[in-house]
Amino acid sequence: MFLDVTKRRNPQLIKVATQLHQAGEILPDTYVLDLDTIVENAKILKKNADKVGIELFYMTKQLGRNPLVAEKIRAAGIDAAVVVDYKEALVMMEHGLPIGNVGHLVQVPKQLLKKMVAYRPQFMTVFSIESIEQINEIAKELKVKQKLLIKMIETADEVYEGQFGGFHLADLPELAKKCQELSHIELAGITSFPCFLFNGVDELTLTHNVQTIQKARELLQAEGIVINEVNIPSATCSKTLPMIKQINGTQGEPGHALTGTTPLHAKMDLEELPAMVYVSEISHNLDGKGYFYGGGYYRRGHLEQILVMDQADESQDEVVPFGNDSIDYYLTSQQAHPVGATVIAAFRTQIFVTRSDVAVVSGIKTGQPKIEGIYNSQGNLIRR
Repeated sequence: MFLDVTKRRNPQLIKVATQLHQAGEILPDTYVLDLDTIVENAKILKKNADKVGIELFYMTKQLGRNPLVAEKIRAAGIDAAVVVDYKEALVMMEHGLPIGNVGHLVQVPKQLLKKMVAYRPQFMTVFSIESIEQINEIAKELKVKQKLLIKMIETADEVYEGQFGGFHLADLPELAKKCQELSHIELAGITSFPCFLFNGVDELTLTHNVQTIQKARELLQAEGIVINEVNIPSATCSKTLPMIKQINGTQGEPGHALTGTTPLHAKMDLEELPAMVYVSEISHNLDGKGYFYGGGYYRRGHLEQILVMDQADESQDEVVPFGNDSIDYYLTSQQAHPVGATVIAAFRTQIFVTRSDVAVVSGIKTGQPKIEGIYNSQGNLIRR
């Protein structure tokens, strides 16, 4: 999906990733992150967000919850993280990184609520009145006031399987009344997901979810609750920031934009540059096809092509489509290749759901590459 654009816009990343593999510095099934380019992408996002008045929370799930990269993104100007779930929150907390939003896709479990509220996230996203009541009691005990976002969901909205949860528009009068009764929470904003979807050609379009958010804001304000925050996630990048502003959004959540891998980046040259490749190795051949080590396959990743490097020789090949009912012990190329050759791929991924290693590399653009650390897919350091 991103191989051609990476070859053209960040060829040094491919070169360094290949060298690291061939030198034995990294093993197959490793994602290589170009740290300096990620930092530059973060600066670009922050600059463009400031221009239109959008607050940004960075997301790290697609990077394998990597704390080192998170620290560098924060230093580049995007201060707080949006965490996809409580496990990612715990990684950020362990490293003292601020949390901007927790609970959006995965709610915080009851036994972690006190620890989470005590950490003082900027916002907590909630799906139920029960959660709101629990958070209020904990905030009261801790003598703090917690800002909340509510997630909206209607039948006509676009919702991915495994992500159902939130409030219907019909629930809002009761919700407003309950929130006005509670002393230690503030219903500050509304969110949904996804708010943009790629049309497969050259642009992002608004989903029905945005209409639901807008109606929810009107209904809550009619009930006496002022909504100051409208969180508009999905495909946040420099190109979509003005779109967020146009629909009265106040918050965006860049994830793939940090590595230049939103769907739009595959179709056009945007400000953010590609900053991630996947490295594997030809294990063996059988019946005219090559087999390279898996572990990093993501079923929505559109992995279609690979580069195969054997010393000075380079060839490009197609990847045989892989079914969702099998484990990716190996992935298959259409042609046979020398055993031990380096395989480079670039596709849309979510590292946190893989079993891959993550090599964070600085100095790629200056010709002085340095592995800052090798981590597992959950953000734990394996070795420096």
